[in-house]
Amino acid sequence: MDTRQPDSLLIDRAVGTVIGGAMGDALGAGYEFAAAPEPDEVTMRPGTLTEEPAGHWTDDTAMSIAILEVAARMGTLTTPVATAAVGARFLEWFESGPRDVGTHTRWVLSRATSGANLAETAAEVQALHPSAAGNGSLMRTGPVALVHRGDDEQLAIAATLMSELTHPHPDAVAACVLWTVAIDRAIRTGTLEGPRVGLPLIAESRRGFWEGKIAEAETNDPRDFSPNGHVVVALQAAWSAIHATRHAKDHLVAGLRQAVAIGDDTDTVAAIAGYLLGACYGFSAAPLEWSNGLAGWPTTYGVDDLVLLATSAAELGVVDADE
Repeated sequence: MDTRQPDSLLIDRAVGTVIGGAMGDALGAGYEFAAAPEPDEVTMRPGTLTEEPAGHWTDDTAMSIAILEVAARMGTLTTPVATAAVGARFLEWFESGPRDVGTHTRWVLSRATSGANLAETAAEVQALHPSAAGNGSLMRTGPVALVHRGDDEQLAIAATLMSELTHPHPDAVAACVLWTVAIDRAIRTGTLEGPRVGLPLIAESRRGFWEGKIAEAETNDPRDFSPNGHVVVALQAAWSAIHATRHAKDHLVAGLRQAVAIGDDTDTVAAIAGYLLGACYGFSAAPLEWSNGLAGWPTTYGVDDLVLLATSAAELGVVDADE
């Protein structure tokens, strides 16, 4: 566990994680399940499914905000109180009538009666649909890395618990662990070690599988990873977009545009990529024309609210949950 008070650079990267995800989400919203654009054509457009104005985030960021709020308030995501609070906020969002909700997420949230029993409900839905392994928990995992910083085991537990609130499939859980640990490294070091850094945290029997999938992402064209509704392909798509643009002058912008240009579930892939790119390069690298107009659920929230929440979560994240 990193017990030092975070400095301004670390705060910039922590905030960048959240803003990077929201920017990717809003960028991708304008191309979701539509014709895939060329990377240099990608710009903020009204949502194809949500019909919200340009710059508005979708379910990806709305659900990540539920996690972020609890992280900012409690400084942990591993206690029963914290997981129940996140679950309750998920249900509040769902009851607001969002236009864009993933099928599996809808199955779970429509059956749950409280945040406290959300994970139990998700397990029941998973038993009914054992092969369901969508990208709906990976799309919101960015804020998980802001707390329990530098403690891989606690990060893995937090990522697991947050995924299991709706997506308990082992592949969904593993993907969230891999991406959360990668984000943690980027926040703390400013480097893009990528999802391999989390391999020791997942089941040994699955490490070879994931190593192979990560290698594919680094060697194949990013557009090979479409459709990308499955969590494994979504992770591959996001990492492929980041890896393919690693030598770009403005890597954050180039990586997000490449993520959208893959096509299919563009808001989710770009949100996933945006978390990691923002964690590496920080909020200070975010283009103002993309970040200033960000908005969405909760309807009173804008970029300043995300900055404050991310800062609070990063500051509280230096405190061990057991202390």
